[in-house]
Amino acid sequence: MHRYFIELAYKGTHFCGWQLQPNGITVQGELERVMTLLLREPVRLTGAGRTDSGVHASCFVAHFDASSEELHKDVTLLYKLNQLISSDISVYRIYPVASDAHARFDAVSRTYQYRIAKVKNPFTIELAYHLYRPLDMEAMNTAAKILPEYTDFTSFSKLHGNAVTNLCRLTEAYWAENVQSKELTFTITANRFLRNMVRAVVGTMLEIGLGKRLPEDIRQIIEAKDRSAAGTSAPPQGLYLTNIVYPCKTRL
Repeated sequence: MHRYFIELAYKGTHFCGWQLQPNGITVQGELERVMTLLLREPVRLTGAGRTDSGVHASCFVAHFDASSEELHKDVTLLYKLNQLISSDISVYRIYPVASDAHARFDAVSRTYQYRIAKVKNPFTIELAYHLYRPLDMEAMNTAAKILPEYTDFTSFSKLHGNAVTNLCRLTEAYWAENVQSKELTFTITANRFLRNMVRAVVGTMLEIGLGKRLPEDIRQIIEAKDRSAAGTSAPPQGLYLTNIVYPCKTRL
């Protein structure tokens, strides 16, 4: 068997997340169904992570094993795959990697972005969180700069989650405003993320931006190591997985 990475993007609105679910349509399930049909052998995908229901990915990576060692040379495979899968999924590349390469465990960093629309826009209603109240960007960025000082993010972890550790190494966290599109974007990069972590961070940041908390409160929230100390999770439609970085050793 030969191992491949597959790079794709998806709009998560109509999916119950990436990972297979017993009673829901998922990105993984849709891809495995079509790839099994095209390759004429069972295909099992292992994703770089899991996104929740309604969350999007402009960059996602998964690996799978196949009997063919020249799968990537089939110039019609991507075309057929994109024709047969849901219109909410786009596959960009399939390429061979080392036999022990792992889409999840080999990733050295992941970047998420959260989009907030400041004005009503019918074209982004499923693709951004619409919040029309004024937000204090300076206060939110002050709080964001504090985040990389910490590594234990238990306070932003989903309750009763199955994570082995709640430790994450953040390398960037900041807010930016696009005046032209009237959108705010929160960007955060780390070696790993806890389930629901980014949405919990954003929800807490929004309380700071609305003046319900002070920027320095973020320290007390993190140090409490208690999910109830943080704010309510922001809605899923504004969240995107936008980048995943791998070491060169994964490539053949």
